[in-house]
Amino acid sequence: MKAMILAAGLGTRLRPLTDKRPKALVEIAGRTLLEITVSRLRAFGIREVIINVHHFADMIVEYLKTNDSFGMRIEVSREEILLDTGGGLKKAAWFFLEDSKGVEEPFILHNVDVISTIDLRRMAQFHAENRALATLAVQDRETTRYLLFDEELRLCGRRTGRDQKSEIVRPSRQVQALAFSGIHVISPGLLPMMSEEGVFSIIDSYVRIAGRGEKIAAFRADEYYWRDLGRPENVTQAAEDLKQRVLT
Repeated sequence: MKAMILAAGLGTRLRPLTDKRPKALVEIAGRTLLEITVSRLRAFGIREVIINVHHFADMIVEYLKTNDSFGMRIEVSREEILLDTGGGLKKAAWFFLEDSKGVEEPFILHNVDVISTIDLRRMAQFHAENRALATLAVQDRETTRYLLFDEELRLCGRRTGRDQKSEIVRPSRQVQALAFSGIHVISPGLLPMMSEEGVFSIIDSYVRIAGRGEKIAAFRADEYYWRDLGRPENVTQAAEDLKQRVLT
């Protein structure tokens, strides 16, 4: 299994920590967010990773070189302009299609600025058992951007903005609003379905594709530790969690 780490963002919410470095190299208890993410993937058995870069891209490239890519094959996808999550994946799609030999092995897509104890092996197994095109780790918590799922935990829409207006792409008798956690398991069959071009969110693709009847599934991750590291105070709290062994 391969993986992609989304690390190209400007990290504006993390300023001043990102004034002179990319968010991927922000540290928690002496470890960079990139190292923490790579280590989790490696513990899961992944040895091939692609990372998209933009903000302070050369610093990330040098960091990987200095650390001998943590003993893994790590490719870098440079973005001259930020392509967002969907555009970034689409640019890096070649990495998941090379030498496929007809084998549709799923891959992990992981934000660099989230930290969790979500069981990736269990999530990948859930993805395979449900024959999903993509599986998204979700939790029942407050957010400004909800994804909507039916009683079978299949994506059927989203709810965003201050007015929390819902967009329903597939009718459902019962809708659950859940928060996405920035971790995906994706089957390569999704890649040619991403018809959007340029800069776009992968959520746009998911919602459109779900509206066509394809299975975009939810993996309930409520039992696991999870934290968004988009703000300095969240980084501070994560460091405290490490000390308290909440996160291992």
